[in-house]
Amino acid sequence: MFARAQVPLSDTVSAHSVSGQFIVTGTPFRAAGAGLAVRPEIATNTDLVRLEPALLAVSAERIKGLLWRELDLAPNAPWRGQIFLALHPAQSTDEDVAIISERFANGWNYQVRLPNILPRTRFARAMTGVLLLEFANRNARARCAEIPAWLADGLSRQLFADDWQEAILSSPAKRVNGLPVSRTVTTERGLDPLAGTRRTLRNEPALTFEQLSWPTGAQLSGDDGGVYRASAQLFVSELLGLKNGRAHLRAMLEALPDCYNWQTAFQTAFRDNFPRPLDVEKWWALQTVGFAARDPGPMWTLAASRDQLDEILSVPVEMRTASNALPVHAQISLQAVIRNWDRARQVAMLQTKLRDLELAQLRMAAPLAALTDGYRRALADYLGKRPSLVTRWIKHPFTASSKLTLEDTLQKLDALDARRRAIESARSA
Repeated sequence: MFARAQVPLSDTVSAHSVSGQFIVTGTPFRAAGAGLAVRPEIATNTDLVRLEPALLAVSAERIKGLLWRELDLAPNAPWRGQIFLALHPAQSTDEDVAIISERFANGWNYQVRLPNILPRTRFARAMTGVLLLEFANRNARARCAEIPAWLADGLSRQLFADDWQEAILSSPAKRVNGLPVSRTVTTERGLDPLAGTRRTLRNEPALTFEQLSWPTGAQLSGDDGGVYRASAQLFVSELLGLKNGRAHLRAMLEALPDCYNWQTAFQTAFRDNFPRPLDVEKWWALQTVGFAARDPGPMWTLAASRDQLDEILSVPVEMRTASNALPVHAQISLQAVIRNWDRARQVAMLQTKLRDLELAQLRMAAPLAALTDGYRRALADYLGKRPSLVTRWIKHPFTASSKLTLEDTLQKLDALDARRRAIESARSA
């Protein structure tokens, strides 16, 4: 790809990408007055990209090519909306990127305001997001599409899993004897694109479909250890692997402007795969269990296993001692959930706990593995669940029975709690 740079007399430079879709404006880095760029801790940080207008115009075209290939679109497919990329000198490495959509008589245009130094994950997500927005809005009239966070995060992580340096061109970090020098880290291509996701999800379970749908601010900023972004990549990867998955994803994007939320567009586009909304949640739960079972990671120590099991078997709640009192955080048992919660609430909670037990069982230390399996069986019987995919890999025989009564389930859980206390007592003796 090439860029045509037009340099006026002022310090501001503009560059047009080869297709004409991207117009970049900004000030190039200079040896003096570069501010944040000249700090040693910035220059040596390979997770940061340093953007200049001409290089950004080239990067934008390359990122679009990667995304179109992932969505099975022709690389030279005509575009409708022009994208203006406005660079400003970075004041910190934690600045946000703003994407502004503007509707005109003949369609939509977009402005992306971004600092000239920022983390590559943030840059990749912003570029992926605005490109998805441009594709989704091509036939939009009054309403602008809203791209779900899991799609922008998941696709951007998927695109650059192998080698981001070929697509994201960064300005040289410094000059030695007048020559530009950049520190690079080479990534071998052709490896598992989910390798980074596997490393992240060895320590934390993948998020549920509901958690992916409603991310917190900490998850979006990556302050959760990358669990949200890793889960989003796995979700997008599994969707693309479905029969006609790419076509359905394109159909979802095209339907977004006509829907008040992305869930409606998703359900419409993926109706062949998920006839009911609940079907996608069940499917995703199986995918996460199967993913963890294929690569569970190292076994936990006995102490870590005990802590993990304790966490799974407790349910955080907020309690009030009086109607006008502040809520107090507390932990209740699964038995309390079964006794006191209405059926819909308890089923939703117990299904999450069942999945957590299935994932934890793969890494439990030997003394607690059988006990974890006992809790799993008790919940599965109570919910009337069939054997999950995880039982195929861990080879624990399990025959689904009819639903246990509430009292039978409580007796089973009480007996398992007694066994757990006995194991703890024997260990501390």
